[in-house]
Amino acid sequence: MVTPRETPGPAPAPFAADEIREAYAALHRKVAGFAESGDWHGFADLFTPDAEYVEHAYGTFHGREEIRAWSVATMTAFPGSVMTGFPLAWQVVDEERSRLVCEVRNLMPDPGDGTMLEQSNLTIMTYAGDGLFRREEDVYNPLRFLGMSLRWARIAEAHGRLDEQGRAYLARHGSDHGSKPRQ
Repeated sequence: MVTPRETPGPAPAPFAADEIREAYAALHRKVAGFAESGDWHGFADLFTPDAEYVEHAYGTFHGREEIRAWSVATMTAFPGSVMTGFPLAWQVVDEERSRLVCEVRNLMPDPGDGTMLEQSNLTIMTYAGDGLFRREEDVYNPLRFLGMSLRWARIAEAHGRLDEQGRAYLARHGSDHGSKPRQ
């Protein structure tokens, strides 16, 4: 029997689907700015002070400061630092639970030979009102993401486009994994 997962704090008050979509669109625009600037310090401020962030490869983070520490460390190091964008493939709103569920595409730049690589995740956002979210959960297969990152790094290295962080990542993770993720 599958039981629903508990979310922190009291049940969210239902918000209109348009408000949830608009709040997520605003968050998504800010994320594009963080990706462009490379400064991820403001990401945590898009959440309530007591927010929970569930990241299946890295763990669960509680509160803005844990979210900030994780997001800055992750998105300023390879492969996060190389990603060029996070466009949405689709989204749907669960108005009753004040949630937005979407597929986020994690795009990598051309590694030097024209190959375009990406790996998607499903994101579940719980809206809290006033433009803030109280919970995010990113659902994906970490091994598929690792395989895509290693493939990108190997191609970039062959074309002289892999920086020192990327070479360290490849040295640390590349010997145990093939260049293509398993299907």
